[in-house]
Amino acid sequence: MLSLTTDQIALWLGSFFWPFVRISSMMMAAPVFGARMMPVRIRIILAMTISVLTVPLLPPVPAVDPISFAAAGILFQQVLIGVATGLIIQMVFQSLVIAGESIANGMGLGFARMVDPANGVQVPVISQFFVVLATLLFVILNGHLLLIKLMIRSFEILPIGESGLSLLALKTVVNWGSQMFIGGLMVALPAVTALMVVNISMGVITRAAPQLNIFAVGFPLMILLGFVFIAATLPSVFAQFTQLLMDSFEYISQLMEVR
Repeated sequence: MLSLTTDQIALWLGSFFWPFVRISSMMMAAPVFGARMMPVRIRIILAMTISVLTVPLLPPVPAVDPISFAAAGILFQQVLIGVATGLIIQMVFQSLVIAGESIANGMGLGFARMVDPANGVQVPVISQFFVVLATLLFVILNGHLLLIKLMIRSFEILPIGESGLSLLALKTVVNWGSQMFIGGLMVALPAVTALMVVNISMGVITRAAPQLNIFAVGFPLMILLGFVFIAATLPSVFAQFTQLLMDSFEYISQLMEVR
């Protein structure tokens, strides 16, 4: 007759449940996986599948009472690690939203907004265009696979236990937020600079020919030139996004080693 003790049941549950919490938390915060257009059931099934395949590769999991303060501490740490990992990648995508906002305001399309299906908020159409391109590039570069691989590797660097990310590590996550604005500035700088030159030129023309209706001529011209500048600077946008993405993966690896 098979007899099971409470410790054995807690060990079996913990060996699957704790990895599932960390992986599902990452998917909740990360782009593509955490998009609103991704069904919750598919996300849960994917997290469960990865957890089942990951469990045999993990170091021994501590056996703790599921209803205890120790279990609550472990749960909090797993959620924190997963959310911090996904949030760093999410900031890379948000840098393109910031860049699109700056370009749209410069070319006169700041009022043209649409709902972002990934986040469920209204963003300028230029930002939505950049986010769609970034999502495609993220998948093409196997960023989703690298993120899953990095999450599995995190169980070796940060084994499941009550100790996880330190306060210094959390500060590094906050510091990464500055890269979101820097990345957005670097992506938008060529197009915004060109649009500023066009604005100055339109001001000179208006000064030289006051009878010219600048609103009838300048507004459609700015929109047209804005799309031209966006098309011309797309290679640099792809390069900046790829660099930011690689930096974010390296930053996550360093984050998990911070003590």
